[in-house]
Parts: sequence; C-alpha cells; structure tokens
Amino acid sequence: MTRVVVALSCLILVASIGVLVTPARIVSAQQAPLHLNPAIEKLAHGQSIIGIQTDDMSLQNCHSLARVDFDYAYVDMEHGPLNLDGLAYCLAAMVDKAAVLKKGNAQPNVALFARFPAYGRDLESNDWIVKQALDIGLMGIIFNGVDNKEQMTRLIQYMRYPQQRTSKYQQPPGLRGYAPGNATFAWGIPAAEYERRADVWPLNPEGDLLAIPMIETAEGLKNVNEIASVPGVGAIFIGAAGDLHQYLGVPQDSAEVEQARQTILAACKAHNVACGITALSKADVDKRLKEGWKMIRTGRGE
Repeated sequence: MTRVVVALSCLILVASIGVLVTPARIVSAQQAPLHLNPAIEKLAHGQSIIGIQTDDMSLQNCHSLARVDFDYAYVDMEHGPLNLDGLAYCLAAMVDKAAVLKKGNAQPNVALFARFPAYGRDLESNDWIVKQALDIGLMGIIFNGVDNKEQMTRLIQYMRYPQQRTSKYQQPPGLRGYAPGNATFAWGIPAAEYERRADVWPLNPEGDLLAIPMIETAEGLKNVNEIASVPGVGAIFIGAAGDLHQYLGVPQDSAEVEQARQTILAACKAHNVACGITALSKADVDKRLKEGWKMIRTGRGE
C-alpha cells in the first residue's frame, strides 16, 4: 500500500512539473523572433536602429562588437583594405553562444554589415563582391554611391537567389549563386532555412537581408525617389554627407547639404523606407530621430 501511495505521489509530481514546464516552452517558442536579423526585427516593428562603424577586424574588437548595445555594426572597407578573410574572421568571432543560450534562438544581438570599395556604378562588373559578402554570412550590405534606379535594381538582383516557381516574390529576378555553407554556420540554421530567409526585406516580408544604398552624388540626389521605390531597398543611408557635399560643390556645413538631407528623408518617408544618417552626439541623435530618421550611425559610448 505504501508503495502504491509513493508511486501515485511521484506521478502527481511529474505531472505537476510537466504543467509548469510545458507552458514555459510554448511561451518561449511563441516569443521567437520573426527575423534573425535584429535590425530588421526592429524596423519591421516601426522602431529605429542604432549602430556603429568599424575598420578593426581583430578578435578582441569583433568579440566586443557582438555585445555592444547597438542593433548593427558595419565594417568600412570602402576606405580601408578589401579584406574578405578578415571579414569572415570577424563574423565568426561575433558568433556568441552565450547570447544564443540566453535568448533561446539564433538571432544575434548585433547584425554585421559592410561597405566595399566599388560604387553602384562599378558593381555590375564586381558583382562577385556581393556574392562573397553574403556567402561569408553578412546580414546586410551598404552600397556606396548609388546613382539611379537601374543600378539599385541590379544590386537587389545580386543579393537574391533565383526564386522557386511557387514564390510570391519573383521580381526582380535573383542572380546570386548558391553556396551558403559559411553563412549557414554563422547564422546557426540549416541550409533550407537559410535559403528561405536569405532574401531582401521588405520585398520579402520574411527576408533577413538588408540592401542599403548610399546617396552620395548629385545624380543620386536627383534620382532618390526612384531609388527609394526599388522593391527590396530596406534603408537609404547618407552617412555624414562627406561625398555628397563635394559633388554639390559646397562646404559640408552649408544649408544646401542640410536641404539635401531633408530631400532624402522626404523620399524615404514617401516610400516607407528607413532613412539613415551619421549623428555623433546625443543631441544630434535625438534631433535626427525626432525628424524621422530610422537608422542612426553613431560612435561607441554616444
């Protein structure tokens, strides 16, 4: 009789633990993010993203980047050496097991993007850069000096795989070659899931890649509305307008440059595209966020 009572007590205890544990697991699954790209996760919910720039691909810096209190970081290889080995090394160093265990899913705390030497006008003969960057496992690319809609459409094509016949998002057709081995390792997901997620957002609402053109020339400024209208543009970035003021032929602090910023911001708002700018002080960050900029590049500690 005693054994029966003990056995029943154990069954009741196990059942009670199951009741306590199972809902927690269900809640955890329900709270899994729609996007593995944390920057897109925020943008998709109408929130702003804050990030930083670096050219330091050392182990220590990339470990640090994985845990900074920002949404993204980008490696500037436009003005530094084109070092794809270093970029792959940095991305591997940003794979943070502790963060994965804490979150319970594969979404990193910080998405890694990069800028490359080629300009929008040059990338048709340098499309391999886009392929290499994405196969390494980047979650976004910042494209320097995009001047028109045709250039931007081509860049979107380079970021996309050719679509399955059943895809609802056929246009513009993808041109990316398929070899995602390094990317699947960095993202922490199987190849089939990577293939599903490795598309440009918001063209594909489930996509986890950000295509970010920079408006840096007078021609790009003239065509900014057309560029913003290209399906797959996730954000437009102006940075500090260092190149743009030179193309406009005026000092960087001139009223004409600020007018250009506002023209770009208006185009972003008209096409529901996040607009990005460099803001290095808290006051400037606050000002730009209030104006409606959704992507801020700042400095560490700002």
